Amino acid sequence: MGLPRVVIQTQDFDLSSEIAALRRDNRGVGAVCSFVGVVRDRNPPSRGGLPVEDAGDAVLSIELEHYPGMTEKSIEAMVDEAVRRFDIVGARVIHRVGRLQPLEQIVLVAVASAHRGQGFQACEFLIDYLKTQAPFWKKEHTPQGVRWVDARVSDDAALARWGIMAGNA
Repeated sequence: MGLPRVVIQTQDFDLSSEIAALRRDNRGVGAVCSFVGVVRDRNPPSRGGLPVEDAGDAVLSIELEHYPGMTEKSIEAMVDEAVRRFDIVGARVIHRVGRLQPLEQIVLVAVASAHRGQGFQACEFLIDYLKTQAPFWKKEHTPQGVRWVDARVSDDAALARWGIMAGNA
């Protein structure tokens, strides 16, 4: 059957193993582009597109929730769209759920293509799409308490440059 394109999991992933699996037995691959998202120890220092004076509030951990089945289907549709838009030969998206600590990996987007340009574009397209359209719900655990995290205007703007309007804008 081959490597699944989309995986939602609680456990960490190994970047080297994932890239090797994406490339395996495909002689048409000339480039693999990847993005690994990591949990920060502070929330972004911008709210609603407006700059904030400080470096953001401390984050002790984050917690991600999703609807099994619905989340994978939604991300599969994003990968299908990337395949339609770009000349890529493979893609892999791994997104973690559950409680995560600062410095832990949270998401992997990896794209295989014949040439680097299409791979870079597809990888960036997928992470921009994921940030606003994937059905995940995120809570930050801070010294002040727990709060749900809203979508950021800057993420909606990143998606808009691909000609897609965010549903949560």
